[in-house]
Amino acid sequence: MPIPAQLDYVHAAAIPEVFVTAHEALMHLARLKPGDSVLIHAAAGGVGSAAVQLAYATGATVYATTDGSKLSRVEHLGADVAIDYKNSDFAEVIAGKTDGRGVDVIIDFVGEPYFARNLASLANGGRLIQVGILGGGGKVALELEHVLYRHLQIIGTVMKSRTPPEKHDMIKRFREHWLERFEGGGCLEPVVDSTFPLSRAADAHRRMESSENVGKIILTMQPADLL
Repeated sequence: MPIPAQLDYVHAAAIPEVFVTAHEALMHLARLKPGDSVLIHAAAGGVGSAAVQLAYATGATVYATTDGSKLSRVEHLGADVAIDYKNSDFAEVIAGKTDGRGVDVIIDFVGEPYFARNLASLANGGRLIQVGILGGGGKVALELEHVLYRHLQIIGTVMKSRTPPEKHDMIKRFREHWLERFEGGGCLEPVVDSTFPLSRAADAHRRMESSENVGKIILTMQPADLL
């Protein structure tokens, strides 16, 4: 992909693969459309912050979970309702905000700890897109009657296991739909939390493991790093 005008290499590096993954989950698999409602978990992370922006730009109502210290940042990205997952039950919030209907789409990175509440938070015909299992793989209990009679869809996706042609197709779909919107005055922005020189990669990992970041942590390189 060409680097959009007015973006430097650091901000360009914050576009793939998070925006590509977010587009694949939201638009290609979940078929999000204007007027839909979506719940995005881990909304301050790399893919989560990208998904919030894409959902907002699509014209969806965006619910998002994050740490309480990051609520305002997530709202700035486009969330209509930001939920402090440590102090609020997101399923109760969704039920209250939607009068019990639920949301059309859920993008989840957590897995088993959220699974039952995710299904309870889906509207009839809703789509759960499982992008990660940060909460552990584990096993989940599933009542198939709920899936059948509520017409639910559960779809798993991860980019790293895709074949090169599949990855090329994912990038092409994202590029054609969104890339020009990163140009000056566009509606999308790469979210850069911090930068570290390659020699401090361990510090960058510690920053990521602390879960204090909002958006991407970027490693920068100098000519000596290439030798």
